[in-house]
Order: sequence, then C-alpha cells, then structure tokens
Amino acid sequence: MEFLYFFILILTVLILAYNRVPLLVSMAIMVGLTVAWTELRHLFYVPSWFRFANGIVAVILMGFSIKPLRRLLISDRLFGWFRKALPRVSDTEQEALDAGTVGWDAEIFSGRPRWRRLLKIPAPQLSEKEQAFLDGPVEELCHMLDDWAICDTHRKLPEEIWDFIRQHRMLGMIIPESYGGLEFSAQANSAVVLKLSSRNLTAAISVMVPNSLGPAELLLHYGTEEQKNHYLPRLAGGEEIPCFALTSPSAGSDAASMNDVGIVCKGQYQGKEVLGLKVSWNKRYITLAPVATLLGLAFKARDPDGLLGKKVELGITCALIPTNTPGVQIGNRHMPVGAVFQNGPTRGEDVFIPMEWLIGGRDRIGQGWRMLMQSLAAGRAISLPAMGTAGGKMAALLSGAYARIRRQFNVPIGNFEGIEEPLARIGGRTYRMDSARLLTLVALDQGQRPAVLSAIVKYQLTEGNRQCINDAMDIHGGKGIMTGPGNYLAHAYQATPIAITVEGANILTRSLIIFGQGAIRAHPWLLKEMQAASDPRPEARKNFDKAFFSHVGHIITNLVRTLLLGLTGGLATHSPVRGPTARYFRQLSRMAAAFSFTSDLVLVMLGGKFKFKEKLSGRLADALIHLYLCSAVLKRYEDDGRPEEDLPFVRWAMDDSLYVIQESLKGVFYNFPIPGIGRLVKWITFPFGAAYDPPSDQVGKAVARLLLTENESRDRLVSGVYISDENDASGRVHRAFNLVLKSANAENAVRNALNEPVTPANYRELVQRAVESGVITEEQATMVRLAQEASRAVIEVDDFPRSAIEGFEEPAFRPVANAS
Repeated sequence: MEFLYFFILILTVLILAYNRVPLLVSMAIMVGLTVAWTELRHLFYVPSWFRFANGIVAVILMGFSIKPLRRLLISDRLFGWFRKALPRVSDTEQEALDAGTVGWDAEIFSGRPRWRRLLKIPAPQLSEKEQAFLDGPVEELCHMLDDWAICDTHRKLPEEIWDFIRQHRMLGMIIPESYGGLEFSAQANSAVVLKLSSRNLTAAISVMVPNSLGPAELLLHYGTEEQKNHYLPRLAGGEEIPCFALTSPSAGSDAASMNDVGIVCKGQYQGKEVLGLKVSWNKRYITLAPVATLLGLAFKARDPDGLLGKKVELGITCALIPTNTPGVQIGNRHMPVGAVFQNGPTRGEDVFIPMEWLIGGRDRIGQGWRMLMQSLAAGRAISLPAMGTAGGKMAALLSGAYARIRRQFNVPIGNFEGIEEPLARIGGRTYRMDSARLLTLVALDQGQRPAVLSAIVKYQLTEGNRQCINDAMDIHGGKGIMTGPGNYLAHAYQATPIAITVEGANILTRSLIIFGQGAIRAHPWLLKEMQAASDPRPEARKNFDKAFFSHVGHIITNLVRTLLLGLTGGLATHSPVRGPTARYFRQLSRMAAAFSFTSDLVLVMLGGKFKFKEKLSGRLADALIHLYLCSAVLKRYEDDGRPEEDLPFVRWAMDDSLYVIQESLKGVFYNFPIPGIGRLVKWITFPFGAAYDPPSDQVGKAVARLLLTENESRDRLVSGVYISDENDASGRVHRAFNLVLKSANAENAVRNALNEPVTPANYRELVQRAVESGVITEEQATMVRLAQEASRAVIEVDDFPRSAIEGFEEPAFRPVANAS
C-alpha cells in the first residue's frame, strides 16, 4: 500500500508535467488533492506522509506562482548572470537572426508537435496558367537543349536559347504581371527550375539566378517606385541581364570582412554635381556577370567627411550599377565544374555612383545585409532545392531503367542485392527530398519566409543529390565514367559541388546556421530571455522572469515526455491518423521531445560557449533536419491520398531518418559537456537501448522493385522532370526500358522453350528459331529484336579519335546513336 501511494504521487506529478498544465492550475489541483486525501482518510487508509507530500508539492507550486517572491529569490538573482553569459552577437549575425519567420521548426523545438496543424496545411498545387507554362514553353525549351553541345562544344548557352528565354519572360518569374513579369508562385518557380535542371544545368542556373537572390528580388521588396518602374519591366523582358556581386576574395561566408567600400562624396552625374559614392570592389564567383548589363553590388558604405551626418561607418549597402558605367570591369569568365553557365569576376576602382542608384535610395544606406538575409530566407528554399531534387529524380528514373536494361550473368543487374541497396537509397532519398521541397514551398506561398527551414532544405537536398548521383554512378559503372554525348550522368556528377557550395556552404550551414539560428529563432522561450536580458528598460526583469520560468517548465515537461515516451516506446502519445503511418507520428513525437530536452540541456550547460561547439551544433542540426524531413514525408503521403503502393518509399525514408536522429542524439550524449550527464540523458531517452534500425533489406527490395518497373508510384516519384522521346542520351534509355519491359514475357518464353537465354550475341538466331517453332509470334519477335538493339545502344559508350582529344584537329566523335 505504501508503494501504491508513492506511485500515485509520482504519477500525478508526471501527468501534470507531461500535459504542460499551467502553474496556477497545477497548484489548484494539488491543493484540491491534498484536501481530498485528508478527508478520505476517514474512509480508508491514507498514509500521513502521502498527505504531507501532496501538501509540500502544493506549497512549492504556490511559491512559484507568487511572482514577486520568485523574482526576489530566483529570477532577479539570475538576471545579471544571464546577461553576462550571453554570447556576443555581431551586427551581421543579429541581422541574420532577425531575418525571416519561423514555421514548423517552432513546433519541433516545442517538443510536442501539433500534427493536426501540419495536416491542415494545403497540399501543393500549381495554377492552370503555371501548369500550362510548364507543359508549353518549358517543355519546348527542354526539347531545344543539347547538354553535350552546350557544355562541351559551345561552352555557353547558344543565342537561340537566350532568345527563347527572353521571349517567354523566363527571367521574370518572380516579377508581378503589372511590371510585365509572370508573377509565378514559389511552387511554379521551383517546378520550372526542376524541369530545366533535369535536362541541362547551365540553362537551369541561367534562368534561376535572376529569379532568386538578385536585383529583381531586392527591388520588389526594397526599391523605390522609380527604380521598380524603370528596371522591373526591363528585367522581366530580358532587356537587362542581372547579376549580384557579394563574394570577394577576403569575404566568403564572413560578409563583415569584405574590403569593398563606397565613400560618400560629391561627383558629376549627367552634367551636374550630385551626392553619391565612390565605390571600389573586387568580387568573384558572380553568376551571369560576364554577360550582365545590370550589376547588383554589396559594399561597405563610409562617410568620413560627414556629408550625411556624424556616423562614419554606415554598414553594408546594396546598389544597382549599369555595367557600361565607366570603371566597371566585367566580362572575364570562371569555368565551374560540370556546367558552363556564365560566371566570373567583376572589379571597379573609384567608380562614382549617384545616391539614386542605391537600392531603396539614400534611406536604405547600411541596410544591405538585412535586405540580403530577408531575401535569402525565402529564395534559398526554391532554386537549389529544386536542382537537388531534379538530380535525385533523374538518378531514380535513369538508374532504375539502366539496372533493368543492363544484364550480367544473364539477369538484369537490378536483381542483384548489391544493386538493390543503392537503388533503394536513391528512391527513398528522392521521395524524402521532394516531400521537404513541396512542404517548404507551400509555406513560402502562404507568405512565410522560413529562414531555418530554407537552410534545412538547401543543405539537405543538395547533399541528398550528391548521395543519389554517387549511387547512380556506382550502378552505371563504366557507362557513367566515359564522357561523351551518350553519357547522361557525367555533367550532373561533376557539377554537384556547385550547389553544395553556393548560398551558404553546406559545412557552414550545418555546423553554424541550422541549429544555431534555429535554437534562438524557433525555441519558444530562448529568444524572449535574450531580448529581456538585453533590454535596458525597467520592465526587463519582469519579462525575463516570465520567460525564464516558462523555459524551466518547458524543460521539465520535455524531460517527463522524453522519459515516458521512451518507457512506452511512444505509445504514451497519440497519432492524428490511423493505419501504417500512425506509429511514425508517435515516434516523431517521441524524438521531438528528446531533441528539445537535449537541446535545452546543452544550451544551459554551455551558455555562450555553445557558439564555438560546432560539432555538437552539427549533430543537433542533423536531428532537427530529419525531424523536419520526416514531417514532410508523412504530410506528402497524406496529400497524395495515402496510396498504399507508395509505402515502401515512406518506410525507407522514415526508418532511415529515425535512425539518423537516434545516432545524432547519441553523438551528442557521448560528447556532452559533462560526461556523466550525457549517460543519464541517454538512458532517459533510450531506456531500453537503441530504438531504431536502418531500413530493412525487405523495405529496400520493395523500393528497388518500384524503380525497376513502370508503375504509378515511380511516376509520382519522378514527376516534374523532362522525359525525352528523342534519340539522345536519356531518350534512348527511356525507349530501351519500355521495350525491355514489353518484350520480357516473350524473352522468358524463348528461354524456357529453347533452354537458352536471349543475349546480344544470339538474339537474332534464337528469336528466329523461336518463331519457326511457334514459341512466339513474329510481332513478339520484332519486339525482342527492338529491345535488344535499344539496350545495346544504351550500354554503348562514346569513343573519339586521338586527334580530337589531343588537339590535332577539330573535335570529332562517333555518336552512340550511330554505333554498330
């Protein structure tokens, strides 16, 4: 009986904490229980210690409910320490933190995601106008693109391609119709980039950059009406080709260290002396710079002569400079790997620009970094994630087809378990990547600018693309490494580092931005504590008290939830749906609580020092990333109507992500600031040991089978890419794949009847014998012949005369299409 009462007391406290019952309500409940147990002692045995313990809990809660008392004893004493412990935040860091909004990342950091809120988010959908544009001009442009000719013959986009892009206003997708643009949604913008990327990266990048972080985006949000009216119609129609120059030799990720400077002064403009800036810069890696007519430029503005006021260092500022301005040096090219989009340096020395060339005019001096961070919070979620997803989709489409076409030991190589493994990784990752892309795009179209989520999809989808392309290369073997017009993987493989590096290098994004920024922006109380601690007003201590004790309650709740969900294997929480995905919702709730609890402990123990613990930050970022990816996968499955045939993709993606979350948290536990605490938190989180395993062989086999055949799941997975019906590299794969599947029954009949497999060496003779024997019809025989010939065309690789490679004469080659 004594143990039973002890269990009741503990259970009562845990239930209150688990359900985040407000402090005053919890106090009232405990007072009521104390009174009730006191009265009930007349009816049955109630230990005195039990009544006393209930009363003690009630008194403690009452003490914490009296705000003046708790401020006097606790929060006011901690206020000064907390203020000193805050890490120093630079101006550029603060502006990055202030940029954008929070979304589903806040639900994850709460430790208790509200799944019904996720499921109420609208499903992704393009308008009729947007879909028609994809099916019309974008499809036609893809048909015009020749990847080998662009990258290895012309080494640039031909003029007819540029003319087509201008004609259909593809450089103005983000510009409103009132300025002559297309005014597409983020989803449509992404869909265009995705389809173009599946055909040729050079064209995709040339279209996406003007529609991403650049002059048009900055003008839309910060430009003066005069600037908008002048430039936006010209940008939409392609009369102006824009570029934006930020990176310099001394300033990559650390923009604050840039040496590019603009000195406020007076100078001549259109025959008059006007106030402006004399700007000097040295920029590199600037996409479209060699062909740009309009240069967007970021530099540090200074006013040493006090022409604008007393402040000398005015901060990072953005300007638009026509490239024909005297002193602007532009035109040389860099040569990025795997693609030949226009990219190069730009320089200038004491170039005078009037104030009206500053984006937003004189009033926007010093606001450049904030403008860039606000724009990046949205733009980073569109273009590069679309490119990454396109790579995954094409890897799935072409690797599955090739693994069915290519035979070794008289069976398709896709039937070997060694090939099933990379095929499963490609299929599962691509489903997960596309799910995250779509969920984030819907948030953008709802008006959000999710800074942390955009960093997550930029990082994870470009990394996912790298993993998918590497697996595709392994599956293709020699076919993938011999370059030529018949190789549909080489340029995508070579170009992989581009997306990894730009718009925030992935190493930096993972180790500093995703969790470092997310912990401050998306945490329900940390930012409020920091704001209160840095607030000089008298009410700051009151605000700090509220935020601090709310944070304490938050930690206690997630501690209890982590323990109970660990002990019950997630069964202590509910799922918003029934069926095969219900357990995944419960497991995500469990891991969200563990992630939130672990994050808070690490932040409390390290304080301001956490800023320099990039390995811990990276591991926590991995957990946060995969909690978001899992949420996107479950949302996508519901949006698609819960198709049962897609479950292998769902299971692979979820099992893999849950395993990554588990291993990431274990990595944090093993490297906790205080080792003993790490072991304790590990036991609280995983009381019965590891809870998750990587995707099983059975799940992997099911995913691979979906890629090796034609089916609706495969169609949904690769939707949005360009599927060529031409006699080109990828078109030959699609044709051979279809023929191989159609001829499979006939080939099996020949093999069974003649006891000999059909091979490239014997198919003519064997098929003729089968027809003469009545095993197959002439129509079936024709199908087998066509399949064998199409397969051979796919398996062939290009070769060149030595003189073409070594430079003795103009390049010549024997195209795969003409191989015999």
